[in-house]
Amino acid sequence: QVQLVESGGGLVQPGGSLKLSCTASGDVYRIQVMRWHRQAPGEQRELVATMADGSKVNYADSVKGRFAFSMDVARNTGYLQMNNLQPEDAAAYYCYAEISTRRTWPSHTPYWGQGTQVTVAS
Repeated sequence: QVQLVESGGGLVQPGGSLKLSCTASGDVYRIQVMRWHRQAPGEQRELVATMADGSKVNYADSVKGRFAFSMDVARNTGYLQMNNLQPEDAAAYYCYAEISTRRTWPSHTPYWGQGTQVTVAS
């Protein structure tokens, strides 16, 4: 059994920073892909950043230069450092990962976290 849990959301003023964490727990052998998505009320879920093979990162244009995605492979944890946050960044942030267990390798299974709320307001 594998679980994906996000943390680190909260309330921040415009221009402030937050660091989100996404930890995979259970029988995790390898995380193939990890992504951060966000969804604001009334909006579609948006892809924010993708990390593949533990190092290749792609960002949405709206966050380039402000957000940084990193990975601690030993801790099965991905981090999204968000700087210069603006009101348009406010949303529920969701972690997605494709994970193999020792039993399922090389096949991988998709998982979603429960989400963590980011609020940007004065």
